[in-house]
Amino acid sequence: MPGNARTEQTTAVIIGAGLSGLAVAAELCRRGVDAIVVDGLDILGAAQTANTAPLQRCDAADSATLRERNEIMRHLRNYAASHDVDVRTTTRAVQLSMVDGVEERTAAPQWEVHTPTGILVANHIVLTRCAQSQLRRMINNFGISVGRNLAAAMRAIGIYLVGVGELITPSPKEVLRQAKTVGHAISAKVHPDTVTYPATGSFAGLTC
Repeated sequence: MPGNARTEQTTAVIIGAGLSGLAVAAELCRRGVDAIVVDGLDILGAAQTANTAPLQRCDAADSATLRERNEIMRHLRNYAASHDVDVRTTTRAVQLSMVDGVEERTAAPQWEVHTPTGILVANHIVLTRCAQSQLRRMINNFGISVGRNLAAAMRAIGIYLVGVGELITPSPKEVLRQAKTVGHAISAKVHPDTVTYPATGSFAGLTC
């Protein structure tokens, strides 16, 4: 990293600026949680090169579902623009590192997301469009044992998955469902005394 690289602190970093990433960003925004969206991830864990080529879409042959996806993306982009969601489509993460002390589960930030222009420090990371096999390797590189439930192992260290599959990506409605679940989980940790935030704005209509 350059010596003059700046450091920014936020609550969550969302890696992936596609449907999954924008859906989570919108959920966190309406729940009052700060987040930064970057375009993608070039490296997973300790010098582990990531295969960032898009996974096969389960809706590839379904023109109606493709239209639905495009319509949802249009709403999400409009929501992000009108609510000043911090989406950095020209910025990619080049390294993800765990901050010392995460095991003690203190209130201190847990993760550093390195980019070519600086470091994003956050308590929560949301990953999109990565194969589960890649994620298992990343967790193993951090010295963390992964059982049969990959998602649970990752949530325990502040990493959440949306739109992640082994061979195909979920449908648009499933992505929205996952985004709502992750948004609620992160919000519950950030605002433990708040039960929920009512759905407001244009994104409220994108229910499953």
